[in-house]
Amino acid sequence: MRVHVDQDLCISCGTCIDTCPEVFDWNDEEKAQAIVDEVPPEVEEQAREAVESCPTNAIIEH
Repeated sequence: MRVHVDQDLCISCGTCIDTCPEVFDWNDEEKAQAIVDEVPPEVEEQAREAVESCPTNAIIEH
């Protein structure tokens, strides 16, 4: 599983970072970004929860 944060849609709410800090963190523009290329299997459930919790649907799972 891979995830990507669309920087144009991210509103910096921090929900994804709070939900799955192993995968998401702030970038230099104070927007969320994925910090791993591949989501570790042990946190896939939390990463999917972050995708579903994003208020602007900025996180793309692929």
